[in-house]
Amino acid sequence: MRHVLILGGTTEGRSLAEALVAGAPPGTSARPEGDAAYPLRVTSSLAGRVARPVMPPGEVRVGGFGGADGLADWLREHRVDALIDATHPFAETMTANAALAAAASHVPLLRLRRPGWVPVAGDDWRLVASLDEAAALLADGPWQRVFLTTGRMGLAAFAHLDRLRFLVRSVDPPEPPCPRQLDTVLDRGPFTLEGERELLRQYAIDVVVTKDSGGSATVSKLAAAREAGIPVVMVRRPPTPEGVETAGSVAGALDWLRRRFA
Repeated sequence: MRHVLILGGTTEGRSLAEALVAGAPPGTSARPEGDAAYPLRVTSSLAGRVARPVMPPGEVRVGGFGGADGLADWLREHRVDALIDATHPFAETMTANAALAAAASHVPLLRLRRPGWVPVAGDDWRLVASLDEAAALLADGPWQRVFLTTGRMGLAAFAHLDRLRFLVRSVDPPEPPCPRQLDTVLDRGPFTLEGERELLRQYAIDVVVTKDSGGSATVSKLAAAREAGIPVVMVRRPPTPEGVETAGSVAGALDWLRRRFA
């Protein structure tokens, strides 16, 4: 039985696990009626940073591996035949470790990363390379109220900006260090356009700060900002390690597995 390890925690990771556990032959979205399930062992690995994650089907492990060497050992010990890195587009350390571990253990690796967002007419995006650069732009800018949607783990970069009032939305409560003037909304996407319009209005937001995460679950905030004429400070994605194959969709990952297991 082939063993696939999915480094997950994203919608794409769960969707891929669902398709494989349901018996979909790699390269298809569902098992043809009357066919036997495709013989795959599917394990999803979650980082454990969210208190109540949405659990994917199949086997699940929670927690880190102990760096690239620990992941390589796990791949060998559990006889993994294919590794799918479906972590968040900004999970730079995990993606780097996956590349090193796959090379060391000679396990085929695919980076499953949804496409990034593309600006459209009416958008006012200020592109930056990092959270620190975003914070520096805020410090020198004319804004007063910031909708900060970069994740609760990155708040330290903005903790020194005492002049600004921040609205932070996250699944779990943020942990210090945090900005002194902070409003928190605990919620999980997907978010609606109407809901994002109301949030911007209720908190009198005059700038949005976000990462180029891509996908549809949180894209409504960009449309709401566009309608309101609010600028968006957009943090660019880190690059994928050289030599790593990539797919932009679950269908692409299934096709990659089909070719690998043919």
